[in-house]
Amino acid sequence: MTTTGKDALGTRSTLSVNGTDYAYYSLAKAAAKLGNIDRLPYTLKVLLENMLRFEDGGHTVAAEDAQAVVDWQKDARSDSEIQYRPARVLMQDFTGVPAVVDLAAMRDGIKALGGDAEKINPQVPVHLVIDHSVMVDEFGTPQAFENNVALEYQRNMERYEFLKWGSKAFDNFSVVPPGTGICHQVNLENIAKAVWSSKDQNGDLTAYPDTCVGTDSHTTMINGLGVLGWGVGGIEAEAAMLGQPVSMLIPEVVGFKLTGNLAEGITATDLVLTCVQMLREIGVVGRFVEFYGPGVAALSLADRATIANMAPEYGATCGYFPIDDKTLDYLRLTGRDEQDIALTEAYAKEQGFWRHDDEVEAIYTKTLELDMTSVVPSLSGPKLPQQRVSMADLDEGFNSDITEVFNSADPDKRVPVEGADHDLGHGDVTIAAITSCTNTSNPSVLIAAGLVAKKAREKGLQRKPWVKSSLAPGSQVVTDYLDKAGLSDDLDYLGFNLVGYGCTTCIGNSGPLPAPISKAINDNDLVAASVLSGNRNFEGRVSQDVRANYLASPPLVVAYALKGTVREDMYETPIGQGSDGEDVYLKDIWPTNDEVNAAMGGAVSREMFEGRYANVYDGDAAWQDIDVTGGDTYSWRAGSTYVQNPPYFEGMEMTPAPVGDIIDAKTLALLGDSITTDHISPAGAIKEDSPAGEYLRDHQVSKQDFNSYGSRRGNHEVMMRGTFANIRIKNLMADGKEGGYTKYNGEIMPIYDAAMRHKADGNDLVVIGGEQYGTGSSRDWAAKGTNLLGVKAVIVESYERIHRSNLIGMGVLPLQFAEGVDRNTLSLDGTETFTIKGVASLDPRQEVEVEMTRADGTTSTFMTDCRIDTANEMEYFLNGGILHYVLRNLAG
Repeated sequence: MTTTGKDALGTRSTLSVNGTDYAYYSLAKAAAKLGNIDRLPYTLKVLLENMLRFEDGGHTVAAEDAQAVVDWQKDARSDSEIQYRPARVLMQDFTGVPAVVDLAAMRDGIKALGGDAEKINPQVPVHLVIDHSVMVDEFGTPQAFENNVALEYQRNMERYEFLKWGSKAFDNFSVVPPGTGICHQVNLENIAKAVWSSKDQNGDLTAYPDTCVGTDSHTTMINGLGVLGWGVGGIEAEAAMLGQPVSMLIPEVVGFKLTGNLAEGITATDLVLTCVQMLREIGVVGRFVEFYGPGVAALSLADRATIANMAPEYGATCGYFPIDDKTLDYLRLTGRDEQDIALTEAYAKEQGFWRHDDEVEAIYTKTLELDMTSVVPSLSGPKLPQQRVSMADLDEGFNSDITEVFNSADPDKRVPVEGADHDLGHGDVTIAAITSCTNTSNPSVLIAAGLVAKKAREKGLQRKPWVKSSLAPGSQVVTDYLDKAGLSDDLDYLGFNLVGYGCTTCIGNSGPLPAPISKAINDNDLVAASVLSGNRNFEGRVSQDVRANYLASPPLVVAYALKGTVREDMYETPIGQGSDGEDVYLKDIWPTNDEVNAAMGGAVSREMFEGRYANVYDGDAAWQDIDVTGGDTYSWRAGSTYVQNPPYFEGMEMTPAPVGDIIDAKTLALLGDSITTDHISPAGAIKEDSPAGEYLRDHQVSKQDFNSYGSRRGNHEVMMRGTFANIRIKNLMADGKEGGYTKYNGEIMPIYDAAMRHKADGNDLVVIGGEQYGTGSSRDWAAKGTNLLGVKAVIVESYERIHRSNLIGMGVLPLQFAEGVDRNTLSLDGTETFTIKGVASLDPRQEVEVEMTRADGTTSTFMTDCRIDTANEMEYFLNGGILHYVLRNLAG
């Protein structure tokens, strides 16, 4: 799907690279007709090329759209809507399973409408990497990896059979088996090409920028390689797979100028946590961010990927680094084809995608600047990635949080641990995890962690006995270079044995704490801490036992495992006592930059990447032994608790029924600020006494086999019961009761139970919230569950980008309080009802009046903004959702 070849603007040209001719769509020719683009941001040049390549009658993109991208330079913003078609789609298994479930259900649905099931087939390459299912059940032993993988297969065999069926049933759909790596790292190290090429419908080999959308918010990591990519919900990704464009307004672009160099001992993690804090402060939700300035040249490709990875944490759609020599060096190091590397260089230079040290600064909507020499060792926590704190201030910050944030009346309390010769108190580190694509994709910080372990071992140090430690890299190559550098044994010695190649602790798959530790925490209301090299530390995500969670670099994770607490100054107090009885401080075991570079230079090689990725889709013996029966439609298993045919297309007709008004809707939840998609649809453990737990027990699933919400996303019955079920969510209607509860006719009960009673009563429902609603993961189930509970509209102060789009994709109306109005100014308490009329005739971004009736019968109105932003989104909403829209089009 590279082009349809109409080329109304006459920009099609030929580029010859090493004797091979490539067709391409020339930005220089476009500029001659549309206006100068020398100062257009790189990301918008990528969008412009996309407009040129699809400007035709079959995939209509008007010449006015290309002109609108060029004209963006006048005001550095635009209200123009464009239709963008990414080159490919990236998935992981937590979001991939429900996506494949939807595709399978669409095949059933199109047959019911009299259409051809084969029409439900990806039109662009789709890569699904199984990385979210391995849990840290066993740790600190040489057998941890083998045993955790065996448990992973045991728990998830039904899901894996389903995914393997999908890989055979659908064209353009490839599955990377378990135990290989994390999707974003596999994308960075193997799948992405920077410049893609394929044959168009005329049979001509065509070159174009590698672009992608992914069903995981950290798809943005690939922007470090000069590949424009970002996260979308699964339902939007499914539409993109099926040839539907991504409808979007031309975004504002923020320029982030980097100068200087990182000081001695400062890591890319310290840098990205600083960037997250700075960008959150100015607000970049819905915007692109481009990094520029002399400091960019000083960053390795892996450093750039670390910064790009955390774009969801700073709220941006993407954080982009253009192509330059560092890009080519990385492509070569990771074993990419030499012709593809040559094409990348030639195409980027020809099209103006190549970064120059002396280039003219682009026009940006807003700019900010960071002198990297000012970056200090940092962590972020205890609840949000943007809560950066310097390591020097962490102890003081946590000690105040004990009383101010966690409301402990006895901050110095320590309690005995059953069967152990140590006690436990607030701030003790019970989880230390080297985890996540954010940092394990970066050899410099992994090697640094290994060197900290080596120096600590030489001093006679050991991790504290209450610390659950783990190493879960995003790539098998990490194991190779740690082995080559002679550092694996040192990490193993401190308990950082390999536990799996996957997201593990970062996604909440931290596994259970040892029973005595868990009991000491929960029986005494202790605020235990975790330190992880991840990108997310939202409430209830990392572990249900751990309330204070800090993001940090891998070497700091090792250091805090040795220290065992976040309550003491890491600089001024010893990290432990050595075998000689002398105090050992952090400076005694922290490696120099020269030591890191020396160890890394001799350890990381092209041959490692070529060897590990040579047979990346084959999998291990367990994967190869999975036997599936083919077929164009899936044979749904009655009684399955993992994969069920969802109800979205039941009774669907070719002509959508008119969208009805929302009349006297009850409030299901009244929520505060920064409600994450983890709050709305948790990924972690399922409580036994929750509605989801009761459902599983009723289906003869024992507690030890509950697995996680993330693993059961193919079953709508589990997931709708888990919606708003995070143990840390606070519904202001629940009289202070924490967790997934609400009030129905004066009675406190689980949200799911209340929703079903409202459904039986025939009531419409709304959800009310504050700022940054839906921040975090690109979790389509946060919208799917909202829909299945009967919620017709969500009214909040501001949305995060992906969740707003997901709500529309599931037919839920997103409204935003008008300026000066919110839940507090209206004095909402959850007893009100709301009426919204004229829903079927709404226009994108129009003002919408909401009529409110209070419990005493008094009525009033307030204004909101319709956050259906584009005409395409309105079509999706009026069809009942994006999949219904696509299905009707394909069936027709």
